[in-house]
Amino acid sequence: MPGSVKQGTVKGPPPPPVQHGWGGDNSSSGGRGASRRVSFLGLILLLISCTMVFLALVVAFDARRGFTGDWIRISLPFVLWPNTAILIGSSVCLEIARHRLRHGHRAAFNKWWTIATVMGFLFLAGQALAWKQLNAEGIFVASNPASSFFYVMTATHALHLIAALTALIYVDVKALHLQLGPAKRTVVDVSTIFWHFLDVIWLCLMALLTLWG
Repeated sequence: MPGSVKQGTVKGPPPPPVQHGWGGDNSSSGGRGASRRVSFLGLILLLISCTMVFLALVVAFDARRGFTGDWIRISLPFVLWPNTAILIGSSVCLEIARHRLRHGHRAAFNKWWTIATVMGFLFLAGQALAWKQLNAEGIFVASNPASSFFYVMTATHALHLIAALTALIYVDVKALHLQLGPAKRTVVDVSTIFWHFLDVIWLCLMALLTLWG
């Protein structure tokens, strides 16, 4: 029998272990595995669709650049270079956070993930500053085709980054409230991978705008 009564005490199988400091994730490991596979499938589809968007912009950029003689190269604001370093640094912080999480150092995970999230906001602030500096120089979206593509490409990247930053904030809030249970680790991995993807996209855009912009 799974349990027995002896001297007024009910004896049975021991309760499942409690994972202190994580919060309740009561789904079975099999359910988590299936959910994780679905999440990564969705991530793959997202990466493919985002890649197609940026590839379409690059193809249009190349075609428009050689179409007529009205292409006037713009000088990229200097702030974009430290801004690039900030974005790369945020990815490094996310990887450190994931490493700490795998080893059960939850306080360290919270710290590094929060640092990465703050750096994401700093990157967006730097992007806004770059646009402001171009506006101060009289370079707007409609100034010439080169400036149009600069604004469109960087704005498209910023919109994707805002979506990724929303995921980072979600993880940060859950972690700080000790609600980042095992079933929620998938969002940590998915968010990090998508953030790294946007890093690569940004580096490609910077190379494109620097060499051919």
